[in-house]
Amino acid sequence: MKTSNRPTLRAAACILLAALSTVAHLSGQAQTPAATPTTAAGAGAGVPAPRITLVENFASPQLGNSRSLRIYLPPGYAQHPQQRYPVLYMHDGQNLFDARTAAYGVEWGIDETMDRLIASGQIRPAIVVGIDNTPDRFPEYTPCCDPKYGGGKIDAYARFIVDTVKPYVDSHWRTLSGREDTAIMGSSLGGIASVYIAQHYPQVFSRAGGVSSSFWWNERVMVEHPHAKVPVRFYIDAGTDDDGLEGTEAMRKAMLAQGYKLGEDLYFYADQGGIHNEKSWAARVHLPLTWFFGGAAVK
Repeated sequence: MKTSNRPTLRAAACILLAALSTVAHLSGQAQTPAATPTTAAGAGAGVPAPRITLVENFASPQLGNSRSLRIYLPPGYAQHPQQRYPVLYMHDGQNLFDARTAAYGVEWGIDETMDRLIASGQIRPAIVVGIDNTPDRFPEYTPCCDPKYGGGKIDAYARFIVDTVKPYVDSHWRTLSGREDTAIMGSSLGGIASVYIAQHYPQVFSRAGGVSSSFWWNERVMVEHPHAKVPVRFYIDAGTDDDGLEGTEAMRKAMLAQGYKLGEDLYFYADQGGIHNEKSWAARVHLPLTWFFGGAAVK
């Protein structure tokens, strides 16, 4: 089997962690009644203050479960009540804003990076919606079906985002709700989820980012049988240290064959020394953020 067709060592550890989390989650479910979404601003529950809003117990009728949403509001949101903002939807919300809730104790630092890029004028102010994962992370983030790991709930998860999360966000915050101002991004399995969802919902998303994407999934089906070209700007990357770079390069080649053009609707980046973890993703997340929301070329 080729290197690009198998998960990294860290991905294998994630599989074990997901399985253990499932047992704990199911045990807790038996004692926890269903709850309606509630919003809480400020610190608490591992959420940094003051511009991260936590929406707990947010239900998914498509998947039959619930999770938290974590909403980043850009600087000046409260001071400019007439202004509306583009929105970036991201997976694995626990890992985005706070090391205390991150699976491996290291966060992406999305809020700090957004604040810095906005303050320097490199990007437009934007809202970021972090969608927490669940013990069903593997099936929810993947198309059917990897011969070893299964999967196959990505279409239901996509409908959850499009039909439930997005309308909720658009009705509770001042968003620019059109496709030109809506992006989606994730890493690892969240990377292929983002690419897949944007390919199937180009009427909703105009930008998508796959960071260290697991293109090995199901014998590289997304590479070997690429989706038809859609009017979406894609960012894909990988590190050079056991991070699936070969698979991401193969995806770049497949997308170029579909008619995408580097620098126009496709951005590819190989991170020298980058590995499959949040520290590496945090170090380069300014690239897709600038690609999505900046006016100048990404450097």
